[in-house]
Amino acid sequence: MTRIVIHEVGPRDGLQMEKQVVPLETKEGWIRRVMDAGVDIVQVGSFVHPEKVPQMADTDELFRRLTTGKTSTTLLSGLVLNEKGLERGLACGVEMFCLGASASETHSRKNTGMGTEEATERIVGAAKQAVAAGRKVQVSVQSAFGCGFEGPVPEERVLGMVRAYLEAGLRSISLADTAGHADPAQVERLFGAVLKLDPGVECTCHFHNTYGLGMANIFAARRAGVTSFETSFAGLGGCPFTRVAAGNVATEDLVHVLQRQGFRTEVDLERLIAVARDVAAHFGRDMQGYVHRTGPIATKEPS
Repeated sequence: MTRIVIHEVGPRDGLQMEKQVVPLETKEGWIRRVMDAGVDIVQVGSFVHPEKVPQMADTDELFRRLTTGKTSTTLLSGLVLNEKGLERGLACGVEMFCLGASASETHSRKNTGMGTEEATERIVGAAKQAVAAGRKVQVSVQSAFGCGFEGPVPEERVLGMVRAYLEAGLRSISLADTAGHADPAQVERLFGAVLKLDPGVECTCHFHNTYGLGMANIFAARRAGVTSFETSFAGLGGCPFTRVAAGNVATEDLVHVLQRQGFRTEVDLERLIAVARDVAAHFGRDMQGYVHRTGPIATKEPS
């Protein structure tokens, strides 16, 4: 079976909704512990205007700290929405660029100030620059499964954006359920259509748990051939520019169920649980994740 890739997005998608700005040293500590747990990719932050998302104001400094003397094999990713963000990311050592445009016209304008077509063109241009600079690149279609403002998003519009990425030679593609509207049948159908366009696409999924279907959608994506999964410690997260913001599937919940099936057993689940518990304690409230509260199910038979 193709290796399952775990992309921790808690430091970016998890924290961007939080009004309480987390100190730089605390963020750095959480990220380093997640890296030590053995996940494949950590999304350190996004390169957005600090007035719009104050939580991300220290992203550049975080990357400088984490890449200086780095020995971990964990890739450090960053989200950029335009050319200026790309310039900042290249300057501070981003190893993998995540760039995306929304299939929802309304969400696109709220998020970037541009319509879907213009945003897609600019993302393709920026992605090509990142590739030319020798960086790993992932492009995404946001609001791929529906929009809190517009409702259903035509699947052909999503596939049209995927075609634009493929024509530009970009074959690492994520479909993001920004509003949390996806259901398992839709997930299998849409990812199946993407892989029909190009069976060699490296597909990633990103599901919000707004209506409780996040984990079910992950398993539907796996059945369709998706190999990379974006999740957040403690289930933290949500897009500030969607109508109803909700958290992600929790990283420790995903790792827990994968390990029960015999996959990714080398990842240190206890370390991930400890981070999730620290995140919950820091914010002083219950989080959406489960395993950090219940503890894992024992995988060894009692002696």
